[in-house]
Amino acid sequence: MKHMEIGLSLGSNLGDRLLNLREARKRMLATGGISLAACSPVYETEPVGVAPYNREWYFLNAVLVVKTTLSLSVLAKCFKAIEREIGRDPIHQLNAPRLIDIDVIYAGDLCVHKDGMIIPHPRWSQRRFVVQPLNDVRSDLVVPGQSGPVRDVFKKLSDKHKIKLFEKEW
Repeated sequence: MKHMEIGLSLGSNLGDRLLNLREARKRMLATGGISLAACSPVYETEPVGVAPYNREWYFLNAVLVVKTTLSLSVLAKCFKAIEREIGRDPIHQLNAPRLIDIDVIYAGDLCVHKDGMIIPHPRWSQRRFVVQPLNDVRSDLVVPGQSGPVRDVFKKLSDKHKIKLFEKEW
């Protein structure tokens, strides 16, 4: 069976944020058909697009690159189940604080826009908290819809939100 590379953005800004990221990674890798290809450092990041009363809830963000034989629909269900198991409310306000968030940045060379799934993620290239860790692990990658590699997206990034290295190995 053919393996596909998937880039995932993980984020947490409630509870033990680093533990939440570690637990999400552990649960993903315990799922049959998913193996780890690369793991970025963890960054502490200023919240983006949140209500003023949520601005103090800084995120920890990282990128995981996995190889999988699973379909995107199975993966989506798996990731939603992991979010629920860690404690994310399935009915949540957009950009509200959360224990864990798992987003698919890219899935091989696929472009998908159906059943509520949009891949590549529509805003990945505008968000430093995604681009910087993705650049750490896949700087040469050309994400579908882009004219150049991630390193070029990173160099041209206009997002000025604060981001700092939190944990190199996690």
